[in-house]
Amino acid sequence: MNISIFGLGYVGCVSMGCLAERGHRVIGVDISKTKVDQINSGRATIIEQGIDQIIFDQHKAGNIEATMNPHDAVAKTDISIIAVGTPSTDNGHLNLQYIFKVAESIGNALKEKRGFHIITIRSTVMPGTCDKIADIIGKASGKKRNHHFAVADNPEFLREGTALSDYNNPPLTLIGCDNEKAAETVAGLYRHLPGEIIITDIKVAEIIKYVNNTFHALKVSFGNEVGNICKELGIDSHAVMDIFSKDTQLNISPYYFKPGFAYGGSCLPKDLKGLQTLAHDLYVDVPLISSIHKTNEIQIQRAIKIISRYWNKKLGFLGLSFKAGTDDLRNSPAVAVIEALLGKGCDILIYDRNINLAKLTGTNKDYIDSKIPHLSALLREDIADLIGECEVIIINNKEPEFHEILNNVKDKIIIDFVRLNEEIVLYENYIGINW
Repeated sequence: MNISIFGLGYVGCVSMGCLAERGHRVIGVDISKTKVDQINSGRATIIEQGIDQIIFDQHKAGNIEATMNPHDAVAKTDISIIAVGTPSTDNGHLNLQYIFKVAESIGNALKEKRGFHIITIRSTVMPGTCDKIADIIGKASGKKRNHHFAVADNPEFLREGTALSDYNNPPLTLIGCDNEKAAETVAGLYRHLPGEIIITDIKVAEIIKYVNNTFHALKVSFGNEVGNICKELGIDSHAVMDIFSKDTQLNISPYYFKPGFAYGGSCLPKDLKGLQTLAHDLYVDVPLISSIHKTNEIQIQRAIKIISRYWNKKLGFLGLSFKAGTDDLRNSPAVAVIEALLGKGCDILIYDRNINLAKLTGTNKDYIDSKIPHLSALLREDIADLIGECEVIIINNKEPEFHEILNNVKDKIIIDFVRLNEEIVLYENYIGINW
């Protein structure tokens, strides 16, 4: 396939070499004459182990060249990959002037070109950027998106120093596109690589790089805060985190990465507070660990705000305990939400098959008595009765029976804090807490 790459920096140079190795004909485009001359003399534009030899070999084989003329590059290729920089501005926003200039130059080049052209964004961009790029290209070319051209987002996950290995051994390849033909064409560039190829919505693809790198920064910071606490206690922090990382069922797993309601129960709040207190007593500053409960409280307030829109309707809560399959009400976010709404005068009913007030004992009983002392008047023993009486149904945990009974309930407003299932998401009057 004939491919043009706009931007001959780190991502552009590595992509050029690796695509050419697979037999593609690649034309690099850059405003820097120095970089163009380097490629045209068989030299890489970056310092990266192995890339010099690849560029030299592929130039010698006639598979790569470079130009400062975008019109010529677009005219000779089927796909244009945009890999220019998107540096941060002083206020933290992305400087997109370079990528928009490239989009305009591609659009101008497409005026004279026949046939379908695909533009793929490898640069790191914020959600909505691909749509802006498509608008710029459409305006400059006078052509119609998804009729004459398509735009896809294909974020790169390359690390300096291991870029060639990362390119050839990706954990996954992500393509965001609203054109099936274009998505499959772009996917064809990577079919030979290991890792799943995922084709998704454009905005999902656009935000992934930010989520990935923010989480990587979070992990480094969390590890350092734990290490600082351990240091003061004379504990080997590497031994602690080595053991921590061996748990792939909970610690290093997808289990806790599903956006939804706040955490609760007895263990997480208690142990988090314990570690925070330990750090405080040791005079160790742990701003990340100290802010976790604040984020959890924000999620509870978010839930209250969503439900408060319907303060004048009868509210039915499915689930009161902090998670399915338990009667533990301690620090249940649902209890906090209901307590706040009762204070606003809301009319509320609750169903939870696991809650038997006569069997509640100890701190569990003391907790609920202090929060909702007249709970018995709010509980319903029959879930069908609650659904029949209430205009708004709020789902607080994933009890299996909720799936069954809500399967055909489409005449109610449903507020879901746990993403009960994918079918219910499609209901007309459905609201998810953060999806």
